[in-house]
Amino acid sequence: MSGPTPVDSAVLRDMPLPEPQEGSKEERGRVLVVGGSRDVPGALLLAGLGALRAGAGKLQLATVASRAPHLGFAMPEALVMELPETRDGTIAASAAERLKRNAGACDALVLGPGMTNDADADALTRDLLLAAADAGCVLDAGAMCGLDQLSEMLRDRAKPAIITPHSGEMASLLECSREAVDADPLTAAQNVSRQLGAVVVMKGSRTHIVMPEGTAWLFSGGSVGLGTSGSGDTLAGIVGGLLARGADPVTAAIWGVYLHGEAGRRLSRKIGTIGFLAREIPDLVPGLMDEFRCA
Repeated sequence: MSGPTPVDSAVLRDMPLPEPQEGSKEERGRVLVVGGSRDVPGALLLAGLGALRAGAGKLQLATVASRAPHLGFAMPEALVMELPETRDGTIAASAAERLKRNAGACDALVLGPGMTNDADADALTRDLLLAAADAGCVLDAGAMCGLDQLSEMLRDRAKPAIITPHSGEMASLLECSREAVDADPLTAAQNVSRQLGAVVVMKGSRTHIVMPEGTAWLFSGGSVGLGTSGSGDTLAGIVGGLLARGADPVTAAIWGVYLHGEAGRRLSRKIGTIGFLAREIPDLVPGLMDEFRCA
């Protein structure tokens, strides 16, 4: 089998992003981002920034009630929903009932940034995947823990979900060591993609994007500085924003990885190889998209 296709300008031009025709925010779609916790509320802010900078028209954020008002002030562009929380400050499984209507009406669901891995997260993930059956879907961080129990549901989705594991999360999905994943990340991603029927974005210094049938792409043009707190949250949001605009899951995943990685590369040249912040990544995304639009 041939190796993965490098993500370059030719690949990106062959899968152009949907372009709005009338300038309406409705046309560019609605993203619902669910996650966060009492200790990590900012993950949703980063994902929301990524979604809007990627061009989504409407943004809804849903997090624990104790942190929702603060998030609303920090991100006035979004509708912010308060969710019931556990004594530990995580999202309670009962939040699914509050979110079903919003999930059913969204164009893209981003689930998991800043969300704790626990039984409540597993139940919430299952219920929201059912409620958002027709939407594009990005599963990140806390939403990936129990996916081995949801493989049939994932394979039956009209649009394949996108999952964004790093090597530690991939090791948990495969029940193997992190060292085994690091030794052959492509095979690990292909195995999980096939098992779940999902598009896998295997994050790392070289990021693999894999389809369920095994077709793969490789992006290696990022920066070591992308290995920073919150970087994965921005990636999940960028991919969700592209899904909301109407990109198919593979296109959204490949473009999202490129935009995130290229933004990191340029920040490393402007600010320093390491030390730039995750919140600075989304600001470069609109200009990067315009470079292809105007070429």
